[in-house]
Amino acid sequence: MNENNRRQFLKTAAKAGAIAAAGGVLAACSSTGNSKPLFNRAQGTSVFGLTIPKMEVVRVAFIGVGERGSGAVKHFCHLDGVEIKAVCDTDPLVVERALKICRGNNKPLPQTYGNGDYDYRRMLERQDIDIVIISTPWQWHTVMSVDTMESGKHAFVEVPACVSVDEAWQLVNTSERTQKNCMMLENVCYGRDELMVLNMARQGLFGELLHGEAAYIHELRWQMKELTRKTGSWRTFWHTTVNGNLYPTHGLGPVSQYMNINRGDRFDYITSMSSPALGRAAYAKREFPADHSRNKLKYIAGDMNTSIIKTVKGRTIMVQHDTTTPRPYSRHNLIQGTNGVFAGFPNRIALENNNRLDNYHEWDFDMDYWYGKYDHPLWQRMGREAERNGGHGGMDFLMFWRIVYCLRNGEPLDQDVYDAAAWSVVFPLSMQSVAERSASKDFPDFTRGAWQSNAPLAIVR
Repeated sequence: MNENNRRQFLKTAAKAGAIAAAGGVLAACSSTGNSKPLFNRAQGTSVFGLTIPKMEVVRVAFIGVGERGSGAVKHFCHLDGVEIKAVCDTDPLVVERALKICRGNNKPLPQTYGNGDYDYRRMLERQDIDIVIISTPWQWHTVMSVDTMESGKHAFVEVPACVSVDEAWQLVNTSERTQKNCMMLENVCYGRDELMVLNMARQGLFGELLHGEAAYIHELRWQMKELTRKTGSWRTFWHTTVNGNLYPTHGLGPVSQYMNINRGDRFDYITSMSSPALGRAAYAKREFPADHSRNKLKYIAGDMNTSIIKTVKGRTIMVQHDTTTPRPYSRHNLIQGTNGVFAGFPNRIALENNNRLDNYHEWDFDMDYWYGKYDHPLWQRMGREAERNGGHGGMDFLMFWRIVYCLRNGEPLDQDVYDAAAWSVVFPLSMQSVAERSASKDFPDFTRGAWQSNAPLAIVR
């Protein structure tokens, strides 16, 4: 299509897609978080600790090679034991960019797909694909993940994995029925600091864990200027259709791993509230002409959303979302125990009963000592290579390296579909709570009770 038609199509599709997806979220949130019996009923067996036969070569395809997907293509070009078989995207410009990345790394050119929104299903008919990386707008994540697993392939999907409670159950049930992995690509779990804190928590440095804080505080108003392509062309409309924590998993994933969520504890209920929604309308008024489409939108997502999660064991987690107000980036990354606390942004630690520290009234900001003592073995092994290849300080590369390592060695993945569902479902449950004057909302038990006996995530050597 020509550029004028393309722009109109993208504008209409993005808005319609966001509204349709948000409508699904609203419908899913009209009852309690326990969802419908249809979705609650087990259709297969647990995939916790799922292992599959070792893959000598991991054959990969990509759905969506825009901002995130093109980075994934680059990283897979730098991994041993990988073949890139196919790339699918409706934007020919980003498809060509993906091919250019392959050419630049002397890799065979993958087959391309992009003849309409559902051409990825034609790609999934291929028998020479093992895993699919899904990096598309949020409303497509669940349907593409389900289609991938139904086609006999393993799904690796960007965050959030789902936007409604019913979608979360679809992911769980499909993974259990097909015995295929469905892993959400929560890259922050592979950051150096997050891995180190996980190692600290496993060694009991903080004592018994009590409280965590997680956030996605990242000023992204500038994305509103992305009108026809890139993230802002579709993500902006979510701020006009829902009010809650739109993007909970970056901070929450690591804290959940510290606390053994789904592996000895689980989320019980959530209460949520949002501030007024003022910042995006003010930004649109300042940055766009008065008659611009961005000034005709009604922004309803509160500039700051704060949610509190209570776990079955009584622990608390504060989760915040703010992509609107002018302030420094933060994921909080705080974990508090009976013996002390670690907090991020900036990194600092306070402990009692410790050989180095016994003054918990002052922060220790010297991370070199703690890296030297508690750096995670994964980072010790691959940290330099991860930093050299880049991707949010190396976390993206390390995540993909670890996925390929597990698949080639027949080991279980570090995240599973139960993590994807529990971490992502904060989005619709927070929205429901906000709409009902911060009433608490129950989390479904996606593990169906298995959380009580599931082993904690190991510190792999």
